[in-house]
Amino acid sequence: MKKLGITSLSLALALGLSTLPVMLQAAPMSVNQVATATSAVAQAPTNKVGTSVAKKEQAMTTDDARVNVNTATAEDFAQVMNGVGLKKGQAIIRYRDELGPFTAIDQLQEVPGIGAALFERNKDRLKL
Repeated sequence: MKKLGITSLSLALALGLSTLPVMLQAAPMSVNQVATATSAVAQAPTNKVGTSVAKKEQAMTTDDARVNVNTATAEDFAQVMNGVGLKKGQAIIRYRDELGPFTAIDQLQEVPGIGAALFERNKDRLKL
């Protein structure tokens, strides 16, 4: 009787393991892949406008994604520049309206709220 139970158990185990490769190929995503994809989306930082920084980084691949400091609107600054929302975009425009157009991109550091670190992070996204 014991031999019959062990034989049955061995047979069931063998059949179960033989279908494992088929089940692994049919699975669209493992639990770890789903958890990784979900956490990557959840961890993407966002700015005040609500767009993710990852989307901004992706948009920076073309020259069209650069913002002209003398003609851009506050929304343009907020959309293209990392760490700049509507308030800082409006501060840039206010500075430009009061003192005239920028003659060098480095002058952007003179705008209240735009420090050296923020400028360095975004200087590749700016043009005259």
